[in-house]
Amino acid sequence: MSDLAELDRRYLWHPFTQQRGWHDEDAPIISHASDFSLFDVDDREYIDGVSSLWCNVHGHRHPAIDGAIREQLDRVAHSTMLGLTHEPAIRLAERLVAIAPEGLSRVFYSDSGSTATEIAVKLAYQYQQQSGNARRTRFVSLREAYHGDTIGSVSVGGIDLFHATYRPLLFDTLKAEPGDIADMRRIFERQGEEIAAVIVEPLVQGAAGMIVHPPGYLRAVRELCDEFGALLICDEVATGFGRTGRMFACEHEGVTPDMMCLAKGITGGYLPLAATLTSEQIYESFLGDHDEFKTFFHGHTYTGNPLACAAAIASLDVFETEETMANVAALDELLGELLAPVAELPRVREIRRRGLMVGIELDGFEVPERGGHQVTLAARERGAIIRPLGDTVVLMPAPAMDTGTLRRLVEITSDSIVAVTQSAQVGA
Repeated sequence: MSDLAELDRRYLWHPFTQQRGWHDEDAPIISHASDFSLFDVDDREYIDGVSSLWCNVHGHRHPAIDGAIREQLDRVAHSTMLGLTHEPAIRLAERLVAIAPEGLSRVFYSDSGSTATEIAVKLAYQYQQQSGNARRTRFVSLREAYHGDTIGSVSVGGIDLFHATYRPLLFDTLKAEPGDIADMRRIFERQGEEIAAVIVEPLVQGAAGMIVHPPGYLRAVRELCDEFGALLICDEVATGFGRTGRMFACEHEGVTPDMMCLAKGITGGYLPLAATLTSEQIYESFLGDHDEFKTFFHGHTYTGNPLACAAAIASLDVFETEETMANVAALDELLGELLAPVAELPRVREIRRRGLMVGIELDGFEVPERGGHQVTLAARERGAIIRPLGDTVVLMPAPAMDTGTLRRLVEITSDSIVAVTQSAQVGA
């Protein structure tokens, strides 16, 4: 065991990780990166097959983003936005509004997807309360939803494995079946006058294992919200910045939510930053005299961090100069072709995909066998980093990835599934 690995085991507590199992495995210690590859301290190369947890967009060490951060460092690394402002935050807000669905006109910054959705939930609640809708205190979310790990975002989540332990700490929400608009309507018809907002991951529920909603579902939810007077919050933390084939998933169905939550890819995967975009109507409801106390009393120390905003502006520039969305379209088509034979492999129950968001669900593994985890270990040996969600293997190639790297990523994933399947059969 290397000194670094020993120190990791001694001091670190990793997210979403059973540490007893972690101590039994030799995970790569990443030293550096380039383009779409990560390198460990032994200089072994791995394809970054999950975009470093769904956030890397243009590859690692992109010169334009690196340069923008260095340039900003020569000015100021951080300044509060409480009582002050700065140019990168202003310029980025202008750029985000320009590319967002029409009608979203205000930007509230934070630092993670969890905080972006937490802000949206609090904004929706306060908006209804100070708009004369005191009865509207309930939220509707989807079963198997994931909106982050803070208490408010967990309350509107719906994955029992992650959330059930904390139920006594949470506020109660109304749960709708994913993709079932009839079920959503039944909830509105029973309790529509109490609903402040509906929150959804548009088109794809990522952490649930890539549950893909049927065409028209998002549009129908928007229409129900309009009919019953509720707000619509779209959590684009995972789906935003090219992952589904459009800049934002809402665009596929021409939907403008009342609030849209952004994080992950907003900086190209460089630095923590999040944004909650709202309509002007919501923004104006918070305007008033000091003694009316309509202020949104919420903030973060690193809100609108200048370095992160500079990285985000540079990332949006690269989207344009390198025509990243055209590359996404090409990868989308190729990925469909590459995954077709994978779907025919033994132990592959189903492949769920929208754009570059892929979930390969395995079949026939008992929970202690950890089939999905075993596939990711086999892929690591073959030179790719992928992640399991239970027994669903997730691929999330970067929107700017080249076709050769994508081919190799799918090949490694396929070979790893075959290897684990054969091993399971031998051990049976």
